[in-house]
Amino acid sequence: MPILNVEPRTRAQESTNAIERMYITMRHLFNRGFYKPMGVSGESLRESLLTLRPEIYGSIADDKIELSGLLYVMDRLPSGIEECSYINLTSDEGYDGSHFIPIIPKKRRRNCYRIDSEQMNIEVTRGRSEIYDILTHLTFLMIESHKIMKQVLVGDSGNTTRDWKCLESAVKKKKLTQPEKEIAVTHTATILGRTFDEVMTVYDDFATDQNPHQFLSIIYHLGELARREIMDEQKRLVTFSPVLRERLGHHIHGDKWAYRIKQHLIDNNLFDRPLHIISANLHSVMNSLYGPKALASKLKNKDRMELFAQLSDDGSKKDRDAIKKHALANGMTYLKDESGTNINVQVFDMSQCQYMDVDFCSLRFRESENNTKPVLIVMDYAFGEQAYETMDELLKPYKDQEGNEHQMNVQSISIMGKAGILEGDKGDIMVPDAHVFEGTADNYPFKNALSKKDLKTDGINVVSGSMVTVLGTSLQNKDLLEFFYSSSWRVIGLEMEGAHYQKAIQAASRVRRSINKKVKVRYAYYASDNPLKTGHTLASGGLGLLGVKPVYVITEKILEQIMEESIPPDLTID
Repeated sequence: MPILNVEPRTRAQESTNAIERMYITMRHLFNRGFYKPMGVSGESLRESLLTLRPEIYGSIADDKIELSGLLYVMDRLPSGIEECSYINLTSDEGYDGSHFIPIIPKKRRRNCYRIDSEQMNIEVTRGRSEIYDILTHLTFLMIESHKIMKQVLVGDSGNTTRDWKCLESAVKKKKLTQPEKEIAVTHTATILGRTFDEVMTVYDDFATDQNPHQFLSIIYHLGELARREIMDEQKRLVTFSPVLRERLGHHIHGDKWAYRIKQHLIDNNLFDRPLHIISANLHSVMNSLYGPKALASKLKNKDRMELFAQLSDDGSKKDRDAIKKHALANGMTYLKDESGTNINVQVFDMSQCQYMDVDFCSLRFRESENNTKPVLIVMDYAFGEQAYETMDELLKPYKDQEGNEHQMNVQSISIMGKAGILEGDKGDIMVPDAHVFEGTADNYPFKNALSKKDLKTDGINVVSGSMVTVLGTSLQNKDLLEFFYSSSWRVIGLEMEGAHYQKAIQAASRVRRSINKKVKVRYAYYASDNPLKTGHTLASGGLGLLGVKPVYVITEKILEQIMEESIPPDLTID
């Protein structure tokens, strides 16, 4: 019998298998209801993450502690989680009416509650993607915590090194002088396998107003929990509440969210007007429409983009408030989320808007009848699979009290987001013509109403091709991304929502026929990072002012197209 020569697996194939194993394991553990992250039940997650070695987690597979990855994770988990042995993922179960004070992570909109000294509850209202995100970050923390303790335990006796005892002493002090801080950093650097300078560089990034020495506290408590596990004193446990397990996948939050929007449209006689849905941030559309009028005196000596860049500065709250006040008085309504989706909404009645000094608004549009002017529904960013839930519910017909269904007059759906780019740099623009769903054979080609030509602007590179919708931004590595980039998939970037949005749009327009099958779609992304370039990943920091111009270039082109398409073909101007 001939011997088959089997080619060794590539790193890209190993990475793909690791991601698949992680998601199968996470679903299994969720259905089971609990697991011990450092026990047998969590072993598959740990092994898969160490095989994958995501770019965002840097040196996770090395003995030294990953500092940038740790900062990235701690910004997305609740403050104090490093002290908790018990982490309970729940649905929205009424804690907002209790004495517990919600803890909201710096970079994730989710409510968390410190139940006692050992337990943290994390509310999950944004679907499976949020669970995957949390479990991946927790797995990273568990791995790093045991790396810390591996450096400080002496033999099997449970004794610790002098460095650890000095760190413990520093953490227990209420205040530290500068010399005391530097002594503590010296010992901590030894524990972490890092230089004094490396630790000092990130030290203040972890600081909070309540605790400027939060970095020392995080390292100590992560190590202490690992010490307890190693010494069999207390094992860490992650649980999923029965209510969360029962509700997940039933669109409970998305249904409430969408119903409120439709009810608002009906109550304000906007339901039958041309409707345009935009998924974006909650400042660029408002600033583009109302900023030039609200801040006319400041615009005289400035370019619009210069004004928008100034609005991004922390010291411009007064100007931002002035624009919002003007917008609320001239056609904009703000719907703060009450459903648990954490997706706030702005509704713009374009017949009430004043278009003075708005360059992208033509005279023909200004002179058109008010009843033909569109209504914009601007929804804040969804998170992963939540994009399907919210868009699917929003595009369903409105059902009145008599049970009659009323279809929405949706004319276009525009998605503007930030994404990782594979063919360029931070601040570039990507215009996709298809979304490929990672880990499946699903792909969603579409006709994009936006083109490279539409968004071509001095100083900004624009690329087009396919986008890959990933299962999690924290699970990517260079080998896998280079495969997508160099293969026939023609992938130019990665994000988390595109395929989910397009799945909902195609279901509504072609299967359910709850909206016009000729509804226009627009997708454009600005690059927040390039995960193929060292030092350009999300863990290296945000875009800053570099993202201002591409955001407003995309926003104004979307608005310009919506306005032009809303002009009756027979309109004449005297």
